[in-house]
Amino acid sequence: MKKSVKITTIGGGSSYTPELVEGFIKRYDELPVRELCLVDIEDGKEKLEIVGTLARRMVKKAGVPMKIVTTLNRKEALRDADFVTTQMRVGLLDARIKDERIPLKYGMIGQETNGAGGMFKGLRTIPVLLEIAKEIQEICPDAWLINFTNPAGMVTEALLRYSNHKKVVGVCNLPINMRMTIAKLMGVETERMQIDFAGLNHLLYGLKVYIDGEDKTSEVIEVLADPEEQVNMKNIAPLPWLPEFQKALGVVLCPYHRYYYKTKDMLDDELKSFQLGQTRAEVVKQLEGDLFELYKNPQLDIKPPQLEKRGGAYYSDVACNLISSIYNDKGDIQTVNVRNEGAIRELPYESAVEINCVITKEGPKPIPVGELPVEINGLIQQIKSFERVAAEAAVTGSYEKALLALCINPLVPSDRLAKQVLDDLLHAHKEYLPLFNQKVKM
Repeated sequence: MKKSVKITTIGGGSSYTPELVEGFIKRYDELPVRELCLVDIEDGKEKLEIVGTLARRMVKKAGVPMKIVTTLNRKEALRDADFVTTQMRVGLLDARIKDERIPLKYGMIGQETNGAGGMFKGLRTIPVLLEIAKEIQEICPDAWLINFTNPAGMVTEALLRYSNHKKVVGVCNLPINMRMTIAKLMGVETERMQIDFAGLNHLLYGLKVYIDGEDKTSEVIEVLADPEEQVNMKNIAPLPWLPEFQKALGVVLCPYHRYYYKTKDMLDDELKSFQLGQTRAEVVKQLEGDLFELYKNPQLDIKPPQLEKRGGAYYSDVACNLISSIYNDKGDIQTVNVRNEGAIRELPYESAVEINCVITKEGPKPIPVGELPVEINGLIQQIKSFERVAAEAAVTGSYEKALLALCINPLVPSDRLAKQVLDDLLHAHKEYLPLFNQKVKM
């Protein structure tokens, strides 16, 4: 019999944790988790206790021998861990509100993983995750680090380039959401559909779509060209694609592509919400408050269905699937963020990409796609340049690199505005940017 595992979740007080717990409960027969250790920081202590208590009720109801531990001691939590999952938000939701509202003040997209807001989430997060990776290397060097923290592409890039811990995988709920939605639109079960995904996190393209092994890409593109039949997510305005554009591009788009191919339309939509004080971050803060009120109910012993409104549905399921496939050496195909290793010919060998991989006990093995279509290669190259320069800025605290990264990003319209939004966001987040504080007067 294979040994049971200990899983440590950093950011255990997250509203997503009940989904993670549900995922481990329903897979217990194939993934025996003896201990799930939920760890958080002092500011998250109350939420951690609420979530931890709910998790214990869920485990008791399910009748599985999984011990739930809550702690603020990260190093102790890492001891003997086989897998470490990270789902943090440095600065909590108030920081996300600033990431969204400040860029909008300058007339540019305000979003938590794209543009200026996404870069600042990365600047705050990367130094913390590199410190965690260092602790994993010292305390539980054989453990896999499974990161859900956004911006997952930039974060995975930084971990692969600047950490000595190489057992790192970034996960996202976007690929599974796309596959499930397209299967539904085509009237087939999700299991019958396979999509050849390639690109970057939140810049992911479906190159080919197969149903029962048969290429159905052109039929899927035809369906997706209908403005009523779109792949949407709760956190992104569902603005329909121009049918002629969708057909001409010839690959499946993800919802985040709207920020790049429909920038003005998305900005106009965001500015309306901004004026009403209803940016996505502010909506999420209200939703999260409501969720924690639900979680406090001593009668609640399941993941409440309201959690899916939070925008991260299936996030935890993706992580549980990945952990189970590594543990069981399944050899199945999943879409994750890993080192490229030549899978996408035009991107550096050592860069992070989001791509289909065969999942083995040695970790994910990327499936080569060769050369990208010329129609999508340019944007992928531009965003990869942005991620690399922004990751370097996060590690060095370089003002110049941060400014350069913003100027590279297509959602930032000029160098002058880049400097203005950079200075404003640096000041707004100075509490969480110690490297920059040493070099910039704020």
